[in-house]
Amino acid sequence: MSPEQQRVEATVDLLLTTALRVFAESGQQGFTVNAVVSAGGVSLGSLYHHFGSFDGLAAALYIRCMDELCDRMVSALTRCRTARTGVRAWVTAYLEFTQEHRDMALFLHASAYSGYLVAHAEEIGAAKAEKFGAVMRWLEVRTERGEIAPLPAPVVEVLVMGPLTEAARRRLSSTYEIDLTEAARYLPDHIWRSLRPEPV
Repeated sequence: MSPEQQRVEATVDLLLTTALRVFAESGQQGFTVNAVVSAGGVSLGSLYHHFGSFDGLAAALYIRCMDELCDRMVSALTRCRTARTGVRAWVTAYLEFTQEHRDMALFLHASAYSGYLVAHAEEIGAAKAEKFGAVMRWLEVRTERGEIAPLPAPVVEVLVMGPLTEAARRRLSSTYEIDLTEAARYLPDHIWRSLRPEPV
């Protein structure tokens, strides 16, 4: 990698890291282009040069956080041989990520339906589809074997991710009305039971 490429990567990383910190410290209202460039000590021109717009920066940060979460889930899932252990590992990995990487989890959940991601919805969707491809393939194999109920892929995603995203949102809210360590004792098996095939 040339020195110029290293400088570009360092600047991009600085902007993304700073943007996440600003969001975590100031919330959506304080998440502004001026706050990010000021906190990062970079010029507005540099941000626009690398990301095209503030929305572009937010989308890139969303994809980075989503990649981290998906990589954690895919790694946990694909190491397992049985459908039950795989689903339980998938659920546990999501909950652990939320506990260990609060800032990234907060950005993902708070930004999911925000206006600044709308212009990049196609790019974000493509990134998600690529990451979740490994999950879908794993599920397809186990569904074909009869280890998982023959449900449409979007339904499987809702059955697994629905409870997880709601638990994470509640944990990340100011009220802290759920303990994720406690949730991790119950959710893996309950979610698995919603996916296992009906007994013959």
